[in-house]
Amino acid sequence: MARFNRKGVTKILFAETIAAATYLPTAAEMTGATDYTKKIAAVDGFSLENQEIETPDMDSTFVSKIPGDDQAADSSLTFYEDDTADTIETDLAKGTIGFVIICRKGKAAATKGMDVHPVRVASSSPAISADNEAAKIMVKFSIIDRPLLNATVPGP
Repeated sequence: MARFNRKGVTKILFAETIAAATYLPTAAEMTGATDYTKKIAAVDGFSLENQEIETPDMDSTFVSKIPGDDQAADSSLTFYEDDTADTIETDLAKGTIGFVIICRKGKAAATKGMDVHPVRVASSSPAISADNEAAKIMVKFSIIDRPLLNATVPGP
């Protein structure tokens, strides 16, 4: 098993539409998606979390648990802000619905590790700071349905 660094390998795209009810994009939908990888400073969330249910009983002082409902973690992408263009602010405005596609192992056809998150933009806010750092804008997403996880990147 070869280890790798996500930087330079993982690709993050945004697609306005995916026709399949399974959220598996076609090669054409992948080509039409906007690749934001180079503009991203930070990624947070984009995972499923299980809300376990405690199941204590009178026979033991140990409190066991069973799996409960799944829910998406709070998710956001932090972008570098452009001093002339407002692409992020326009394309990912509050209320925008689409799909965040994360190709964890790259986006070459037939590569495993593609996650597709159906989302609605919850907020888009500039991070104002007096620190010595590049200007950034954080876009928070509500994941609106169960994501497709660990799929194969579609081929041509």
